[in-house]
Amino acid sequence: MFPMTCIAATLASLMCFATLAVAAGNSITPKRLLEQAKGLPADFEEHLFDVPLAVQVERDSQLVGEALIVLSRDDRITLLEFTDYNESQISPNERDIWADHLKQGTPLGACTSKCPEQLLAIHYNLENSMVSLLTEKAEQQFQQSQYYDLPIDGSTGLILRNQLNLTGGQQEYLGGRYGLEASSSLGKWTQTLNLQLNRIGGPQENQIRHAVYSAYTQRELPGSFLRLGYFIPGSEGLTRQIRTLGDNPDTAFGVMYGSSDSLSITLPKPSIYPIYVTPNRQATAQIYRNGVLINTQPVAAGLQSLDTRPLPGGIYEVQVRLVEDDQVSSTTTELVYKPSNWRNLDNPWRYNLFAGRESTLLSNWDDKASGEMTAGGAVNYLLHPRVVLGVSGRQVKGNVQWGTSIDWTLSGAVGFYANLYQTKNHGTGVDLNSQYNYGTGSIIFTHNRSWLDTRDTYETLPDGTYLRPKTAYLGQVSRSSASLNHRFGVRNTFSARLSHSDGYTQGYGLDLGWTQMTHLFGSDGNWRLSVFDRPASLSSANTRNRGFDLSFSLALGGPGERWSASLGSRTSRDGERNNNASLSYSKDLKDHTLQSVAATANIDAYGIGLNGRTSFQLDAFGGDLFLQRSSYNGNFSGGLNLDSTVALSGSKLAMTSQPGGQGAGLIVDVESDVADIDLRADDLSGSSTVLRPGRNFIPITAYKNSSVSFDFQGTDVPAAAIQPPRTRYHLNKGGVGYRKIRRNGEPQHQHRKRFRLYGRRAQLVFKAGVQRWQQHGVCAYFNSGNRLQAGRHTRRSAAQ
Repeated sequence: MFPMTCIAATLASLMCFATLAVAAGNSITPKRLLEQAKGLPADFEEHLFDVPLAVQVERDSQLVGEALIVLSRDDRITLLEFTDYNESQISPNERDIWADHLKQGTPLGACTSKCPEQLLAIHYNLENSMVSLLTEKAEQQFQQSQYYDLPIDGSTGLILRNQLNLTGGQQEYLGGRYGLEASSSLGKWTQTLNLQLNRIGGPQENQIRHAVYSAYTQRELPGSFLRLGYFIPGSEGLTRQIRTLGDNPDTAFGVMYGSSDSLSITLPKPSIYPIYVTPNRQATAQIYRNGVLINTQPVAAGLQSLDTRPLPGGIYEVQVRLVEDDQVSSTTTELVYKPSNWRNLDNPWRYNLFAGRESTLLSNWDDKASGEMTAGGAVNYLLHPRVVLGVSGRQVKGNVQWGTSIDWTLSGAVGFYANLYQTKNHGTGVDLNSQYNYGTGSIIFTHNRSWLDTRDTYETLPDGTYLRPKTAYLGQVSRSSASLNHRFGVRNTFSARLSHSDGYTQGYGLDLGWTQMTHLFGSDGNWRLSVFDRPASLSSANTRNRGFDLSFSLALGGPGERWSASLGSRTSRDGERNNNASLSYSKDLKDHTLQSVAATANIDAYGIGLNGRTSFQLDAFGGDLFLQRSSYNGNFSGGLNLDSTVALSGSKLAMTSQPGGQGAGLIVDVESDVADIDLRADDLSGSSTVLRPGRNFIPITAYKNSSVSFDFQGTDVPAAAIQPPRTRYHLNKGGVGYRKIRRNGEPQHQHRKRFRLYGRRAQLVFKAGVQRWQQHGVCAYFNSGNRLQAGRHTRRSAAQ
């Protein structure tokens, strides 16, 4: 595959000479290609004409897409293909019109014949690698669509997710669950099925129980959805869920209609509060969330803000590391504030309405449906960008449930949420939450009163014992709490929580904790000390649980390895003092069937306990397995969790461990003469999947009109090409497409070497004595003196 040649960014300085050479009188007329090429190095100019170039195509300043074109010396442009139009709001039909016109080989300049879409002129700018299409619509206001278009011809497919959970042990009953979640697409409708088989495993529960919880068809509309069939009435479509008191709605056969964001186009937005960095030199900013790198971007010297638009939405902390000259020069903790707040006052209503008859389907549970009519609805109203009001009402098992709510963001630092609800024969419930964020911490107050039913539940004790609570509880419960989290500098954090419970659990509770980040033996680690005084429970012989925990964790050893140890004291199952200690080891594995392994040994007043866990992933399924020995009675117990997805597209079937959580998928057959070469599929939505020879499955985003590109996995790229290099997709939820790609050999005089620049993929291409280096929007070449030349940057060798 001929490498794409990126021109714009690295030739900006060279174009200054060409710009000065053009007479001022000709500045209004777009410069000819040969005039624009003046000032380029002689050995680079030959790579401007009659070779594929990566460009952006715009129509009246609106992006049409990324494309590959070929320029000729007679001022003609020929489109090879559009490679990416994920960020374009141009309709697919219009893009096809431009593609058909440009693929014919179109002269640059004024359009004199066969001018589609009122085309006036075409211009190519070497300085920014931009192809501009000027039409008579240039002065018309461009209205961005707020929603994705459904596939014109709909889509077909079936995705089955299978989950198996088993648990048991010595002197324990085998319990388990099998769950089937099916999603299919037929035309422009999506079908959903949820079936579960359960075996509780208690002393009086040996029967396998089964039930269907949903079996319906749904049609997505711009801003709304329509559901028909058998379902559990929920809060779909609401921005703020409104709680109610009493029984939850059982399954019902009926209809539901409400608001929907499934087709909404979510444009990248920056954090409300900027994140500033001040590097002393040109550097790279690495952004970590929960220890995982989520973004990397180059930064210049001096004070500047980071680009937070690519970061995920939400309110969360990140760690920003500045890397200067391959060394971490600073590390700070910052807050990303991108709340998914509903702020469109032009559309202030969110709603959910349902009606039907309470019923069960293929169920042998004791609780039978009443067969009564059930109906309800809930509404959110955006009173102000900071205030959301809510009200709901529904009839369940003959009882009418009412609820109201208010979500009020008083300022960027203070928020308040209240939910009041009332049900006949159950009383009144309340949820109150308030939060105050200050510079180095936060304070949270909560209070809630709700309904609890433990008649059909079992309790698992810390040592693995599985038993039914001595006394079942049916009635109201309440809990109040106040929490404080405060940071002392970068390394120290203090937390405190005071709570009071009434109902099933009664009494006050207090938890205090101190965490310190440290660096020991050349590795990162942390200390944590916590003391607690908690209300009585079944696991502490109905006496208060008091004690402390001192733990230490250190990333000691190879990559992905971690050791941790703890020492503590708590109330035992007999109500006595129980001193304990533990030692744990964990390791994350790469390029292995086993994804991670972990082992823990603990000792307490009863004896020695052991615990081992591993997670694994095969081509067809994945999961985890654990085995533990109780220090209380020496019995062994364990569990197994398996997850597998089956996808069907026509007569093509694939079984994979990749979950279909994005709503749709592609079955891809890879044909290759070399069995040990892996490929990679990069979805423009952001995900990446490794492909191996044979059949593969790629999860993709439903409803989105986008593409998947194929490339070789790893840094050493063989002398080969992939056909096709990319493919388009546009599927409904539950839709599955099918593609076939093949690895084709290339002439042996070409070789590529990949590396990373500012955290992004790049590659060296060696071909016919000319060595070119390319990376998104930046490119250069090695001249006869073996010097890497790109604008004003010069380096002596590829290794540098």
